[in-house]
Amino acid sequence: MNPEKIFSISSEQDFNEAALEIFRFQYANNSVYRKFSDLLKKDPKQINKIENIPFLPIDLFKSHTILSSEENIQKTFTSSGTTGSKTSKHHVTDIAIYEHSFNLGFKQFYGKIEDYSILALLPSYLERDGSSLIYMAQQLIEKSSHPDSGFYLNNLSELKEKLISLDSKGQKVLLIGVSFALLDLVEDFQFKLKNTIVMETGGMKGRRKEMIREELHSILKKGFGVAAIHSEYGMTELLSQAYSAGNGVFDCPPWMKILIRDPEDAQSYLQNNSTGGINVIDLANINSCSFIATQDLGKKSEKNSIEIMGRFDNSDIRGCNLMVL
Repeated sequence: MNPEKIFSISSEQDFNEAALEIFRFQYANNSVYRKFSDLLKKDPKQINKIENIPFLPIDLFKSHTILSSEENIQKTFTSSGTTGSKTSKHHVTDIAIYEHSFNLGFKQFYGKIEDYSILALLPSYLERDGSSLIYMAQQLIEKSSHPDSGFYLNNLSELKEKLISLDSKGQKVLLIGVSFALLDLVEDFQFKLKNTIVMETGGMKGRRKEMIREELHSILKKGFGVAAIHSEYGMTELLSQAYSAGNGVFDCPPWMKILIRDPEDAQSYLQNNSTGGINVIDLANINSCSFIATQDLGKKSEKNSIEIMGRFDNSDIRGCNLMVL
């Protein structure tokens, strides 16, 4: 399938047709996914709706090479993992698809990147190689073309001065940060921001105790002087992101969809407003696997928005953008 078709989806019918086409392509070209589907006795000829498509357990990205393409690998993204744990590897054979996905997704939710100064407070990600979040942030910083856009590690005083200066001039700012670093910033300094979007990417990375989203957002809203804290839901194994403008309620771009599976029956799905496991369809993953059963919990509203609830108890703490509740 031409990737342009994925990014021109404009209806439910478009999405469903593309998803079924990609499923058949990946069944034919991805040996790990085909073996998994066969174990579930899923015959591609019998599958005519997305709810019947098999979803690959996300842990297989740790133990297997998940590829649906014979092209050379251009980039391998890795999860942060915990000490001694195996990390996920997402091999990308066409990095332009990832770039198109996050550029188009950002534009859909926030408008033109050129309008923003991007300040990225991502110390735990900067301190290792292979982060897909760092790759995205770097590209957004470069595309913003703003002279004050850039990364920050531990230089919080410099960031404070830059943030106040830009915001007071009326410059639109996106401050994207890992949760523990944003907490460090508001513990040292207080703000009254009027032109800044504060976006947390989740995770304490072992630097602080985990806390529920409501507590984290309450502290950050007060510290930055903003009405809402935005969030990004993405992970190593995905090439697309969902975004929240507050309260942990996320919306997906047109080429991404979340289904809520029954925790007791992985091949059944729950009605709206019921909590279950999150299955993600990410059509941008055309060259790896677009159908992933995550270890995250959530529920869907009547408006197709997704509330992220936490993570299954037996899941390890990975480098995906989600807090443990």
